[in-house]
Amino acid sequence: MFTLIWTPEARETYDTLLAKARKQRKARKAKGKKKSSKAEGLFKQVDKTVRLLAANPKQPSLQTHKYRSLSHPYNKSESVFEAYVQQNTPAAYRLFWCYGPEAQQITVIAITQHP
Repeated sequence: MFTLIWTPEARETYDTLLAKARKQRKARKAKGKKKSSKAEGLFKQVDKTVRLLAANPKQPSLQTHKYRSLSHPYNKSESVFEAYVQQNTPAAYRLFWCYGPEAQQITVIAITQHP
């Protein structure tokens, strides 16, 4: 297991998605609806990706690969990686991360929609 370190931007995005999911869930329950909202589904996908990343960054379902447009926050010669949160979805979400700053740590750089 890796310890996750969060950039302020990534933490803010994660917390915003969580708050939206909780709000939608509360509204859905109040109306007696059973089907989850889009916000709930998105947060569930993001949370699953984060948990899989912490457990095994080489998990095949993450489809992790190097991403060259972002620089490593701790060591410019190291790589940044992109993991898939969603697939086959317009504007699918991606999670950007890197190893470090210490051994057995992963830094979540950003959670964002793919352009």
